[in-house]
Amino acid sequence: MPDIIMHHYVERGSGFPLLLLHGNGEQCGYFEHQMEPFASHFHVLALDTRGHGQTPRGTAPFTIRQFADDLLAFMDRLGIEKAHLLGFSDGGNIAMVFALRHPERVERLILNGANLDARGVKIGVQLPIEVGYRIARLFARRSAKALRNAEMLGLMVNDPNVRPEELAHITCPTLVVAGDKDMIKNSHTRLIASAIPGAQLAILRGDHFIANRNPEAFNAAVLRFLCD
Repeated sequence: MPDIIMHHYVERGSGFPLLLLHGNGEQCGYFEHQMEPFASHFHVLALDTRGHGQTPRGTAPFTIRQFADDLLAFMDRLGIEKAHLLGFSDGGNIAMVFALRHPERVERLILNGANLDARGVKIGVQLPIEVGYRIARLFARRSAKALRNAEMLGLMVNDPNVRPEELAHITCPTLVVAGDKDMIKNSHTRLIASAIPGAQLAILRGDHFIANRNPEAFNAAVLRFLCD
């Protein structure tokens, strides 16, 4: 039997669906500065990923590909045949994997701070994640908190493992966004953009959390892309 979960989500506006996918350890409230501006143009739905925010963990594997399967189930349940996808960080990785698996369900794609694998993250950020993951795994059998930490950190160690050449199969219009001081290597962001046919690239002033910390520039770039 499939592990069906009911996503918590918030929605605003009307029109064509725009789905917002948050990052690791975040929840849909991350997009507090996007909901109203985007709702002027689209039916905006921001959801909590499995095991994040108010969405239950369930029993299925805690992986990016499982989250992509969950997204498909969410869209089917709400009768959303096709949508724009905007994913931040791990949400970008979910959106990337989803677009590869279900291209017919994606109208336009925005990847914000996504990465193909752990090598795309700056070493000063990734090294503590790797160490924390190994420590959490040691205690995971004895501590529910350690198990949760191991699962969360594991997403940033083991996922999404997408090869650059796979991105050639993404055919929808795509915008790749990152901060000029992002924790994702600039060269890696540019690799993603160059590997997706016709993708646009926007490097904005700020760090990994530009949607939250520099919303004016972020929202403007996204709306230009979606509304052209």
